[in-house]
Amino acid sequence: MLIVHHLNNSRSQRILWLLEELQVPYEIRHYLRDSNTNLSPPELLDVHPLGKSPMIEVDGRIITESGAIVEYICSKFGSHMVPGTETDAHISHQELMHFAEGSAMTPILLALYVGRLGKAGAPLEPRIQEQLQSHFSYMDQAIRPSGHYVLDDLSAVDVMMSFPAEVALKQGRGNDFPKLAKFVKNIQARPAYQAALKKGGPYQFA
Repeated sequence: MLIVHHLNNSRSQRILWLLEELQVPYEIRHYLRDSNTNLSPPELLDVHPLGKSPMIEVDGRIITESGAIVEYICSKFGSHMVPGTETDAHISHQELMHFAEGSAMTPILLALYVGRLGKAGAPLEPRIQEQLQSHFSYMDQAIRPSGHYVLDDLSAVDVMMSFPAEVALKQGRGNDFPKLAKFVKNIQARPAYQAALKKGGPYQFA
């Protein structure tokens, strides 16, 4: 049995969604953020030294990092969600899988942390906002006419890009990036996405 160590209001929600799309049986172990600090609970440290989510557990083996988890699940249960390795689409797949966590999340997290500094963080705000605009614009432009990334149906990249795209809308940027807004609307309307929400619990980005 595959176990998802699931933290509320986190990137592990997209792992639940992927498993629902592929109809893979799984168990959820729920963890709640601290209501004051919004940090993950110490119980996650008992699972892995970094104490972060998402994490999945397969036959006692802990697998961390969203991209690695999505790649693992797709390799086992959803090979149709990854372009063939000899195609140009596979290069795009690799680029965007890394972009979703490496590039896109950097200004998102900086905005979160610097925002907590108040006036002390003000000098960094213009650069952070410029980077958010740049990254969200790139995400908007990269969507294919089909409404997906890389493939013309749901792919591993769509799953990975879902979280930064949801953040963009949460920040009120939907009017600036209509393709991105439509992408989020369409994925959140999928039956598997809705099933994942019911199992995962409250999720502030939906």
